[in-house]
Amino acid sequence: MSDNLPPCPKCSSEYTYEMDALMVCPECGHEWAPAEGDAEGAAGAGERVIKDAVGNVLQDGDTVTVIKALKVKGSVSGIKAGTKVRNIRLVDGVDGHDIDCRIEGFGAMQLKSSVVKKA
Repeated sequence: MSDNLPPCPKCSSEYTYEMDALMVCPECGHEWAPAEGDAEGAAGAGERVIKDAVGNVLQDGDTVTVIKALKVKGSVSGIKAGTKVRNIRLVDGVDGHDIDCRIEGFGAMQLKSSVVKKA
């Protein structure tokens, strides 16, 4: 396996491998042509694209739905699956937390785009 293979554009896995003319991710099963990934990277160099768990592009002000139950530090209950979050703001967060929002009953917090779905 070569050390200079690009990570998977879908799940960012570093365990990609070449199969004929395609690159393959063993973790999520995504297949792509290497030139295709380079074109996306060049086009998005100036603007970062954040996608939800199912691949929809998110923008500031969107309404999203939490798709899995989340534990919250300092709270007995967590955020339940199906909770709607309105008026999100996309940020460069820490540890993949790229959505800044206010959740009713919890207050301001950051979420990962991988746990939400565009409503």
